[in-house]
Amino acid sequence: MARVPRCPGQNVLARALCALAIPQLQAISPRRPLWRQPLALFSLLWLAVIALGAALAPYLAPVGPFATDPSLALLPPGPDRWLGTDFLGRDVLARLLWGGRWTLWMGAEALALAVGLGLPLGLAAGGTGGLRDVMLMRLVDAWLAFPGLLLAMAVVAVLGPELSSVGIAVGLAAAAPYARVARATAREIRAQPYIDAARAVGASPWRIIIRHILPNAAPALVAFAATQLGWVLLNGAALNFLGLGVPPGTPEWGAMLAEGRAYLRDAPWAAISPGIALTFTVLAANILGDRIQE
Repeated sequence: MARVPRCPGQNVLARALCALAIPQLQAISPRRPLWRQPLALFSLLWLAVIALGAALAPYLAPVGPFATDPSLALLPPGPDRWLGTDFLGRDVLARLLWGGRWTLWMGAEALALAVGLGLPLGLAAGGTGGLRDVMLMRLVDAWLAFPGLLLAMAVVAVLGPELSSVGIAVGLAAAAPYARVARATAREIRAQPYIDAARAVGASPWRIIIRHILPNAAPALVAFAATQLGWVLLNGAALNFLGLGVPPGTPEWGAMLAEGRAYLRDAPWAAISPGIALTFTVLAANILGDRIQE
């Protein structure tokens, strides 16, 4: 049970101010470690299970994601086919496990590109200020003027319908918001007294960025990157759902949703399984990002 703070002393004014501050202090919940938060643990466990299932797909589903048998088309979930089959008789569980490889690889590629472009831009703008900050931010503003999904569709149209094209397209769309967050975080840290002290002893702007700003900005940037993972997964799946990404028949979760929507009435399991996997993965990434930031 939490201890109730007291207001010692005989001074009436001091005791009155202390009494006003006690409710605010009691309202502040202590920060618990990540491993003591059930929701964060569930999110981390779900992401670990999805990654492990994708990595072990050749052993868990040796039949492969492309093996067809029209005589087994649209079978409901059962002991032999845990998640049923699709309209070509392909095992939905096998395709879900193998599709995790495509989906997670696309998300990792997009996130790496977003951080690789947005982080240097944001740190250079927020860490140095002045004319460089103004020019870089006007570039980012022009970048943000394009709707993210529309920009991704344009990039895929130029590069061609491939999984790597989807990763590049979604990563480019996510780079500008990441640059904005990195710049805001760098500007906040640059106003701290220890940055003035480092500048007073002759440290160069880039040394200050690398040695002082980046390490202190890392927690917020890592948390936002975890949140961005959910965004890139969702938008990459949206492009594949629209038929602008991977070729037809590829066991990617967005493409599986597109194939299964035609059979929602007769075989809803063909679309529900990838939909649940994608929803919970995006939700887990967002929750984990929020908990890391806290």
